[in-house]
Order: sequence, then structure tokens, then C-alpha cells
Amino acid sequence: MRIVIAEDSVLLRAGLTKLLADGGFDVVDAVADAEQLLRAVAEHRPDLALIDVRMPPTHTDEGIRAALVIRHQFPAVAVLVLSQYVEERYATDLLSVRTSGVGYLLKDRVAQVSDFLAALHRVAAGGTALDPEVVAQLLVRHRQDPMDRLTPRELEVLRLMAEGRSNHGIVDTLKVSHSAVEKYITSILSKLDLPPTDADHRRVLAVLRFLRI
Repeated sequence: MRIVIAEDSVLLRAGLTKLLADGGFDVVDAVADAEQLLRAVAEHRPDLALIDVRMPPTHTDEGIRAALVIRHQFPAVAVLVLSQYVEERYATDLLSVRTSGVGYLLKDRVAQVSDFLAALHRVAAGGTALDPEVVAQLLVRHRQDPMDRLTPRELEVLRLMAEGRSNHGIVDTLKVSHSAVEKYITSILSKLDLPPTDADHRRVLAVLRFLRI
């Protein structure tokens, strides 16, 4: 089985590469960010892509968004997301594309190497592998306040927006790049179900929802 690994941690990437090689898998590429991942999948057309959720440059959701691109552009490539986090919105999208050849496991809950390798085989063969915690969070997602979907950093950005800070002011406060702030805000608006519209100012609506807390 031919696999591409996408993991930004050097140690984890090397560890996964050795683990899979020892388990009889052919690791055709191991990359550190989503852009490299999409190039590797296009070049190698692997049987499966093993993907972390949070990768450079913003370490928010680049990996799982790349997984969605792979599901659409390379439907023959199975996808297994391996992460410390459940990105609920994107996980729902990922699982709604097709229910075959897809998995979502949490790193801290993988108890046995043999179970992990079996999950890779199952997903590559067209099956599924979902951590029970992922399933539980997705089931309750629609019953939660949309504000619960935001990460701690996104809540911090929204709090600064509520204080009247501009993007530049948020950059200065959090010591991050302008592009990172723009991506945080885009993610916030998406998670709060505020689509683009000519009639409403989405940034103001997001702040009003925050203030209602």
C-alpha cells in the first residue's frame, strides 16, 4: 500500500514513516504542510493520505481542508485524518462527501499500534475508521451554540474584534501575521454560520453574537 504522510512535527513525521515502513507500507512521501501534501498526492496518486489537521502556516485547519480537496479532486485516494483535535465543521464536510475510504482518529486515543495499522488497511480498502469521540462531537454539534465551535485562539480574535480592534491591531496584540488574522476571521465567520451577503456586515454580526454571551 502506497501512503503519503502530512504531519508538521518533524519527530512525529519521522516516527510515522518508520512505523508504517516497518508495518509493510510504502511511504512514497512525507511532507510538512498542506501545499506540499496536495502536490505529493497529485504526483504519486497514493492509495491513502494520512493527514494531520493543523499545519503551517496558521496551524488551524489547513490539513483537513486539504483532505477535502483530495476527496473531491482525487476520489480514488483514501483519506485518514490523524489529529489531536476534532474540527467539527470540516469533519462533517469530509464525511458527507463519501462514506467510503475515510477515517478520523485522535492521536491521544490510539492505544495499540496494531489497531492503528488495521485502521489504515480498512480505510484504504474502502472502509471507515472513526474514533468514538469524533462521532460523539459530531452528533452534538448541531445542538450546541455556534460559539462553542470556535477554538480558544478564534475566541481571542473575536474578543479583540469586540473591543474594536482592526486587523492591524489584532496583529500587533497577538504577534501573528496579517494573513493569519484574516484566516482566523474567515474561520470565525464560517463557524458562526455567517455567509457573505451584501445586506449585512458579517464582522458586526459576529461581534454581536459574542457580546450576547
